Amino acid sequence: MKILVNNEEKSVLSGNLAEALTELGYDGALIATAVNGDFTPRGMRAQLMLREGDSLELLAPMRGG
Repeated sequence: MKILVNNEEKSVLSGNLAEALTELGYDGALIATAVNGDFTPRGMRAQLMLREGDSLELLAPMRGG
């Protein structure tokens, strides 16, 4: 299925958010996730089913000052 990841179209085979993150190379990364603008806690990623055209935003903490 095609989804948007940080406004870039990607194709994934995974049905849920946790599997899609692994497929996209974010397995184990410290990131915050939002699907269609709604924050998704880490513990809910496996239950959140993705659909064609969903928009996924990934945010990573930055270090520095």
